[in-house]
Amino acid sequence: MATSASTTSFSHHKLSTPISSSSKSYPSLLHSSFPPEPNIISTNTSSLKLPTTTTQQTTKQLTCRRDFLTGIALVSVLVKEPLAAEAREVEVGSYLPPFPTDSSFVVFKATPKDTPALRAGNVQPYEFILPPAWKQTRIANILSGNYCQPKCAEPWVEVRFENEKQGKVQVVASPLIRLTNKPNATIEDIGSPEKLIASLGPFVTGNTLDPDEVLETSVEKHGDQTYYTYVLETPFALTGAHNLAKATAKGNTVILFVASANDKQWQTSKNTLKTMLDSFQI
Repeated sequence: MATSASTTSFSHHKLSTPISSSSKSYPSLLHSSFPPEPNIISTNTSSLKLPTTTTQQTTKQLTCRRDFLTGIALVSVLVKEPLAAEAREVEVGSYLPPFPTDSSFVVFKATPKDTPALRAGNVQPYEFILPPAWKQTRIANILSGNYCQPKCAEPWVEVRFENEKQGKVQVVASPLIRLTNKPNATIEDIGSPEKLIASLGPFVTGNTLDPDEVLETSVEKHGDQTYYTYVLETPFALTGAHNLAKATAKGNTVILFVASANDKQWQTSKNTLKTMLDSFQI
């Protein structure tokens, strides 16, 4: 171990300055520097006679050295990267309730405990259904918006779920101010479906979106909430060659639900992904 090796080397030399016993406080040790070791004329320390006081000083210094290294090891365990956004990397069927009208799906209803934006009140609760064999995946803080709440200037990822055989879905949130200066604007206030997807397309594909990759657009209304839906064929997208998207605006945020699949996944799961897309609401 590194601690043992460092202590052995240290015991062969006489230190020029004793270390106060008060330096055993780990925070101060982490910011202090040990005095340089003096040149040694002879490496044969077996015949070296040290005065009693010097021996006591050396013992104290060795103890501090040991405690210092132990403190470093402890800090390396306790100080970690910020945790990614909360997620349960197990099948969602093990903890989400079944969809009442179709037992082949479960219901995910987002609550403030799920994301930083929901806790900050920047996003209103949303829900959708998904197959029970899917798993929720973790999102890095830089993508989750955790670092910028409650005022984020760029879109962030709320939640993400995936299944290796069927594809993946994610909810992306964008500050309304990025798209319009009108407060509490509806999605109609922002513009047409084509205008909205031109602005948010890169957050669907993961890179770029050309206008000719938008195969279909439609407008749906549920109560007083309007949704724009899209069918995209995106051969160069990082998210997959096939993407479905559904967007709406509420409060100070535009919410975008995205379902993605590669060619192989799309062949068997396109109907499932469309059902998930249709179920999304805020």
